[in-house]
Amino acid sequence: MNVKKILALMLCAMMLLSLAACGAKGNDKQADMSGDSSAMTGEPKNAEKALALHKELLERENAILSENTELWEKVFMAADKGMTMQEDGKNYGDFLLDTVEAAKEQFTDKEYAWLKESATEISKIENRLTELEEKYPEIMQKSMDGDMSMPAGSDTSNPPDDGSMQKFPAFEGKDLDGNTVKSDELFSANAVTVVNFWFTTCNPCVGELSELDALNKELAEKGGSLIGVNTFTLDGDEKAISEAKDVLAKKGATYQNVYFDSDGEAGKFTTNIFAYPTTYVVDRSGNIVGEPIVGAITEKKQAETLQKLIDQALAADMG
Repeated sequence: MNVKKILALMLCAMMLLSLAACGAKGNDKQADMSGDSSAMTGEPKNAEKALALHKELLERENAILSENTELWEKVFMAADKGMTMQEDGKNYGDFLLDTVEAAKEQFTDKEYAWLKESATEISKIENRLTELEEKYPEIMQKSMDGDMSMPAGSDTSNPPDDGSMQKFPAFEGKDLDGNTVKSDELFSANAVTVVNFWFTTCNPCVGELSELDALNKELAEKGGSLIGVNTFTLDGDEKAISEAKDVLAKKGATYQNVYFDSDGEAGKFTTNIFAYPTTYVVDRSGNIVGEPIVGAITEKKQAETLQKLIDQALAADMG
């Protein structure tokens, strides 16, 4: 897995709290982040102020991850090798601390100290976010309804200028059981195909697997299907395939997951996805229907948007 991809995954793993998307737009330094302790201890007077505080804390978290990106790349490369997934509900800062500790020998004393301090700060932020969400449960949905933050250059839709529909990139790969899968055959056999991009250490990705499996069963009754693309499994990485199958089994997800070469058309397309999970709707001709759905479908907005695109594809197929 190339460094660019690891960095993308590092940035987007911040979707632990099932945010619609994540980004690296913060320019503040960590010293600025931790200077105001009121955000960590003060009590907002109402839901509106709680929402503002929630967004501020998320910006702090992203800013910390935007600093010293080369060090974070090392951390996530270590996590890729050594950790299968984040257990549901696990504090993301603790996950980072565990990973940093496990890869301690890869860093200088100064680097290790900075990473440990940063991960500890993230852990405190995560705890505070959880407190706010428990007291003001409407916060998460309102955050989801707001503007989504996407890293610069992360154009996942890239529609053609001439107004025509964009084709989903062609691929010839395999499913996790080793069966050959060709995109043209896959799409042409279904009235609609939902393609979900995820990775094994992405908590909201894992959190929606059961819902995706249920959706696949619904689609099957309408002549459609759902497939998953676990980005760790590209190029047929055997360990990653084993880990992905284990996670899918734990979640009771039986729908087909596929992989392909990272240097092919579909592989390059995948490399340019900077938010996870991301889901595409594809029609029988292999055209992408509408915009990609960024964020877990366990959230109301994402679920409704996905259903509209599915209905659109089915209606067009019948017409």
